[in-house]
Amino acid sequence: MKRRDFMKSTGLGLAAATAVAAPAIAQSMPELKWRLTSSFPKSLDTIYGAAETFAKAVSEATDGKFQIQVFAAGEIVPGLQALDAAQNGTVEMTHTAPYYYIGKDPTFAFGTTVPFGLNSRQHNAWMYHGGGMALMNDFFAKYNLVGLPAGNTGTQMGGWFRKEIKTVEDWKGIKMRIGGLGGSVVQRLGAVPQQIAGGDIYPALEKGTIDAAEWVGPYDDEKLGFNKVAPYYYAPGWWEGSASLMLMTNSAKWNELPKHYKSIVTSAAALANVDMQSKYDAGNPGAIIRLLQSGAQLRAFSPEIMEACYKAATEMYAEFSAKSADFKKIHDHYMAFRGEQYLWWQIAEYNYDSFMIRQRSRG
Repeated sequence: MKRRDFMKSTGLGLAAATAVAAPAIAQSMPELKWRLTSSFPKSLDTIYGAAETFAKAVSEATDGKFQIQVFAAGEIVPGLQALDAAQNGTVEMTHTAPYYYIGKDPTFAFGTTVPFGLNSRQHNAWMYHGGGMALMNDFFAKYNLVGLPAGNTGTQMGGWFRKEIKTVEDWKGIKMRIGGLGGSVVQRLGAVPQQIAGGDIYPALEKGTIDAAEWVGPYDDEKLGFNKVAPYYYAPGWWEGSASLMLMTNSAKWNELPKHYKSIVTSAAALANVDMQSKYDAGNPGAIIRLLQSGAQLRAFSPEIMEACYKAATEMYAEFSAKSADFKKIHDHYMAFRGEQYLWWQIAEYNYDSFMIRQRSRG
């Protein structure tokens, strides 16, 4: 192999070219200072921390020329108004869960997750290589926003309950903090969904304002102390087979960025996307053990409940699709992708995981 070809194939040619061009690139880097408002409190080092990971990566890649200051929920605007702040230009960008804004349009949910949707790897596949990001950004453009995936929780837990939920009838009258379209599903079973920001859930549960609450999973739930005020911990969170967080940038500000800054922001967001789920995957095992040792009682939603919720979700999608062309367009694409993904998943991933779980249970 010729030396030139070898350098090209290994990337050394790119590295050398970058080194030579560095002074010119540095000169083309304008000094920018942006503000990013998070939907999350600083106490949640995973979700809030993803925005800090992103901002640090952008700063380092630009030698400090592009500074993005991260603000916690409530420092500029409340957590559930973060998207509005980016949309109207109060801040340049936000780190949030798009499904918080289904009150504007239920189509926002696909930016995070929908009940009985994709798992986290499948969601990333849809976003990065399945056409999902282009579809979502066509939709976000109507709200003066550009979105990039920047974090995922993996499959979430089903939440904390003051009493056991054994049958479909037990949902009736339950006041529950639940995110996204999951609230619309449990409402069909008689529950009363509540949209409450992360930092406000514990006092609502403690005071009895709500009867149940879901957030993410063991790592965060332990930090928030939900086990102290509700004993029953359910799984799985069927309304969040994954939950993607996104960086939402004001469209005008995004369009003003030089091309290489856009590339840096995109790469930094991808880093935050991987890093956040890695933190959850590393932290959840120890946290669930500690929660169970503290007295939390682990429960699984019954097959009856799962089937009833799946049926209610399917009916809900049909109703939303009939009312909204935007929802139908993305829903149909997303669900077709889900079907192909689980066709593949049952062949290798599911069989491998099932075998390894059985081996673990045998000691």
